[in-house]
Amino acid sequence: MQRDVGGLPLAPALRARLVAAGFQTAQELLETGPCGLSKEIGISKEEALEALQVVRQECQGDAARTAGGSGATRKCTALELLEEEQAQGFIITFCSALDNILGGGVQLTKITEICGAPGAGKTQLCMQLAVDVQIPECFGGVAGEAVFIDTEGSFMVDRVVDIATACVQHCQLIAEAHQEEDHLKALETFSLESILSHIYYFRCRDYIELLAQVYLLPDFLSEHSKVQLVVVDGIAFPFRHDFEDLSLRTRLLNGLAQQLIIIANDHKSAVVLTNQMTTRIGQSQSTLVPALASVSVN
Repeated sequence: MQRDVGGLPLAPALRARLVAAGFQTAQELLETGPCGLSKEIGISKEEALEALQVVRQECQGDAARTAGGSGATRKCTALELLEEEQAQGFIITFCSALDNILGGGVQLTKITEICGAPGAGKTQLCMQLAVDVQIPECFGGVAGEAVFIDTEGSFMVDRVVDIATACVQHCQLIAEAHQEEDHLKALETFSLESILSHIYYFRCRDYIELLAQVYLLPDFLSEHSKVQLVVVDGIAFPFRHDFEDLSLRTRLLNGLAQQLIIIANDHKSAVVLTNQMTTRIGQSQSTLVPALASVSVN
């Protein structure tokens, strides 16, 4: 990330302002953050965030080229891609009907969008998954950890306690029925306290906090390599109000979607998004569709 500011693919006027403000490397920009950058060079927070998205993408591209060698491009067959995809694990829910609908559970390296009207149980399912991702491998789980990004303030820790307690009890019943040594050993560390301590919670109150958190997430995941689930509960909520520039909103959402895809692939994690429903008025009838459906990830 030691790339010079002058070599970044930003507008010439913006590069000039950055240089005039004393910024020399991309790393300095990323450490400043959107709010600090906005104050330093006199641009809006939205413009600062968009510029930092470009900078981070360029730095990630540089790192990938360095790791892969000069001009290295991955070559593989469609069969190899299929085998890789089939080899990825699933986050099981212990609900056979739901797991069957999902093709075995929530698949790692994929993005799953859960849509529904208020009160349909979207957040409940996400909290369930934050517990289920920690199910030990001997019980069919992936023994991972979870990141929970909450944009609506719907996360209820008391409910998570209930879900986690029920999950531990269910595993205990399985262990008692089979009396296998690996089951009993896994239960020594699979406890309520362990589950709660491995759900990393982030509260984002507006779209700037959400975008900043998602773009900083790769660094967090590098330090917490066991995370195999990233939940964004309310992906569209921060973008539905107080947005006059709709083209900017579309660009920011598209950038957010691409970053989540990168996170899912690079960190072998499942990404689960929840989305509200909105009414689309047609000539003869109205239908319920996901909010901001034209730019959401499906």
